[in-house]
Amino acid sequence: MHATYNWPAAILAVMLFAGCAARKTTASKPETNESAEADKLLYERALNDLQHNRFELSRLSMETLINTYPDSEYLAKAKLAIADSYFKEGGTTGLTQAVATYQDFITFFPFLDEAAYAQMQIGMAHYRRMEKADRDRTEALEAEAAIQTFMQKYPHTELAPRAEQRLREVQEVLADGDYRIATFYYIRRIDKAAAPRLLDLVSRYPLYSQADRANWMLASIYERNEHNDVASTYYARLVKEYPLSPLAGAAKAKLVKFGAPVPQPDPTALARMQKEQEMPRERPGFLKRPGELLKSGPDVSAAARVGMPNLTPQTEDATDTLAPGAGLSVVAAGGASKGSGGTGAYVQTVSPGTSDPPAGSSRSAASTGPTAAPNDPSAGGQADPVGTTAGQSANGNADPPSQTSQGTTQGANQGESSSKKKKSKKQAQLQPQ
Repeated sequence: MHATYNWPAAILAVMLFAGCAARKTTASKPETNESAEADKLLYERALNDLQHNRFELSRLSMETLINTYPDSEYLAKAKLAIADSYFKEGGTTGLTQAVATYQDFITFFPFLDEAAYAQMQIGMAHYRRMEKADRDRTEALEAEAAIQTFMQKYPHTELAPRAEQRLREVQEVLADGDYRIATFYYIRRIDKAAAPRLLDLVSRYPLYSQADRANWMLASIYERNEHNDVASTYYARLVKEYPLSPLAGAAKAKLVKFGAPVPQPDPTALARMQKEQEMPRERPGFLKRPGELLKSGPDVSAAARVGMPNLTPQTEDATDTLAPGAGLSVVAAGGASKGSGGTGAYVQTVSPGTSDPPAGSSRSAASTGPTAAPNDPSAGGQADPVGTTAGQSANGNADPPSQTSQGTTQGANQGESSSKKKKSKKQAQLQPQ
């Protein structure tokens, strides 16, 4: 007995089964793709909101991506985009949040290429909040530190040239603030306040637009305090490192007067100054940009365009060799000379590694002398008269160092004996009768 098969029905059943299976597979495939690309859709939506300045919506989408898909390939990009949204939003709150978010990104993803960008953005956030040179310098110091960190960690990235120029501009603002304060004290012959600021300025910011004048002022302070050997060091530095300065000729005359050697201009410094002069500079004028008076940011148009800025952090003490074989020389308060208003100064040579100067290593001198008057080249006038004598007080009489120190000691002894008399008298009154 032979079985009879219905071949057309069997073939039809197989085709129907295959069609159902294919339909099921096709129906389940979009669900899988939709689940896999949800993080990408969130990221693209957030970027679109960011481009249209919808900052809160952009951050909301990014945070949803981070919390919902912690293993997403867009995780690092989302964190960086949140920081970018704060930076683009601006304002005190926005820039503060941007700095914190960029720092978090560097902490979590220190080896990504975007870490260099995040570090640069930290510096730029502080850069945007900088005040003018004569105002609060907190943000300028933070910007300097952040950009210095960038230059030390990522010196060969494509952002390095931009960071280098921004650092020159930040240091121009910091140096200008110190220069203004030092000039205030220099004109008033308060050398003990002017000299430390000038010392720090000329050592930390050699690219400052007024660095040649700062060296001249510092040299004249030492000259009028009868330290011509130290003054010659700064006159020589002016001639060597700022050969195209209008003060270079007067500095050479000072060196000839002191019998000190006149150095040749440094070729690197000469090339740098020549290149600076060739670059066009556009300074904002009052009629061209009247809104500058209301602007809180500093004017950085005078900043250098050539030369490597200082990469040494502010926390590290700057050293300055004033003479071969000598340690750091600083100006400290000295005895008050007649007519000087108590602004005498003396130079202490401190050996490296010691906190106190050796006994008998300092000598006092009068503090008056050439100032930023019309005959002072640092004020834009002519050179100082050759016959100017340093060490004379305001009334023209020299104040010997020994008399100055003796007067100071006698005053201190008189004050001490007076306080002892008052104390004994008070104790006598308190004793029972």
